[in-house]
Amino acid sequence: MADNKLYYGDNLDVLRKHIADESVDLVYLDPPFNSARNYNVLFGKHDIVDEASDAAQMQAFGDTWVWTRTTDEQFASLMAGEVPPRVADALGAFRTLLGENSAMAYLVNMAPRLVELHRVLKPTGTLYLHCDPTMSHYLKILLDGIFGPARFINEIIWQRHNARSVKQAIWPRLHDVLLHYNKGATSTFHETRRATERLADPHDLVTGADGLKYRTKDLTGPGTTADGETGKTWHGVNPTTSGRHWRVGHDALEAFEKAGLLYWQKNGMPRELADTPYVAEDRMATVGDVWTDIDSINAGAAERLHYPTQKPIALMERILTSATNPGDVVLDPFCGCGTTVDAAQRLGRTWLGIDVTYIAIDLIAKRLKHVYGDDITTQYDIEGIPRDRAGAYALFTQSPFDFERWAVSLINAQPNEKQVGDRGIDGVARFPIDAKGGLGRILVSVKGGKTVGPQFVRDLLGTVETQKAQMGVLITMAEPTRGILDAVNHAGSYTLPVNGQTFPKLQAITVAELLQGKRPVMPQTLLPYIQATKRVAAKQTDGLF
Repeated sequence: MADNKLYYGDNLDVLRKHIADESVDLVYLDPPFNSARNYNVLFGKHDIVDEASDAAQMQAFGDTWVWTRTTDEQFASLMAGEVPPRVADALGAFRTLLGENSAMAYLVNMAPRLVELHRVLKPTGTLYLHCDPTMSHYLKILLDGIFGPARFINEIIWQRHNARSVKQAIWPRLHDVLLHYNKGATSTFHETRRATERLADPHDLVTGADGLKYRTKDLTGPGTTADGETGKTWHGVNPTTSGRHWRVGHDALEAFEKAGLLYWQKNGMPRELADTPYVAEDRMATVGDVWTDIDSINAGAAERLHYPTQKPIALMERILTSATNPGDVVLDPFCGCGTTVDAAQRLGRTWLGIDVTYIAIDLIAKRLKHVYGDDITTQYDIEGIPRDRAGAYALFTQSPFDFERWAVSLINAQPNEKQVGDRGIDGVARFPIDAKGGLGRILVSVKGGKTVGPQFVRDLLGTVETQKAQMGVLITMAEPTRGILDAVNHAGSYTLPVNGQTFPKLQAITVAELLQGKRPVMPQTLLPYIQATKRVAAKQTDGLF
């Protein structure tokens, strides 16, 4: 078993079942919250849904919790002793202040998770909670209740935008907040220094005989002295006439002259000359609690994965290098597209990532493979995904959408991000079709029901032809009927222009076959999310998409 792990599932369940007490050195979390929504919606009294519409609401506001009857039951459990008294007191005050709405539901969901994160931290561990100004003050009060106010270390401001890139009527919102807490009295912290803008050269530079620049130093000090040689003339120069005195004796002045370390100014006054040339290096400054030097992911960024909450790798590297040492354990319970995981792998830290959506787990796996090569798969385990047909059926029962995403990922295709408007297509695999960079598409349709008829094959073929794709694959939980196989066999074939190789236009394969290692007969596909995305962006006008 590898030490690095990805967990697919609810982070509260994973934390309680799989993460041991005091086993983690650093927790970084960026819990999703849609603060772009109207404040009247976030904090409105009527932002309440019933259980029947809960799933639809969650799909519509993918990163926002909403108040339901389940939330009300969770709140009662928290108040009954599931969290420490100070946390319960804070939640009670929040409910009085906020009422029952998205903001309150978010806090009710976050409270037990933050308690668990405190539990798994080592006594010397550190937590960074990434949020925006909409909820940062509420989250800080929760963290004060869990860690204690004395364990609050910093509120770091990350300026992620400039004013020109944000169009708002008043005071454009340019920053996120990082709340920094330690579990105990001591923790790992390494100062971060960065180059500042280059300053002007010092005023005391002179050019030596070799053409290089050297710094010089005044050989006199303020005030006159009547005693000793520091107030007497040397080489015809008497500093007392200017109200000053030599700062070294005549013997030292003679030594400087003998060593060639005197620079004679035009006014006849000598200065001490440095014995090595001046090198104009950028000055280094200690990084404080306002970070303005790390840009957010923009449309042209090389690391962009089109994941809505993706953070730059430089941000995560700064946090990890400051708060951990090589080999330390880093945990991200909302790991999203895996920037924390990627940074930890680069820096030689052990990592644990958790996410409740399978598409995030699959994206991270493909990201690691893209960055570190195929061998990376031996350096981590994925927990919580199906290993057999029973597990696949359990996933289908729990979340049909994530079941579809999981099945699509098994054939190296990219799952749909949303479940609406997919025309029966649950994913797409892309492959090169010529030497000019043209791409072909394989449309993937997944059916998890107990019965699947030949009409699904006809629907898939119609979509392949309508969308001008090259091939299609039908993945089923049930064994294909004779009618399905007959429809697939009569769908025709596709010939790859680059080498003339022929493939079935449609294929049907079962989940059981995929779990046994069988794969459809297809051209070599591009790695989803990363390589395929970049090539698609470059080829959107070639008529294939």
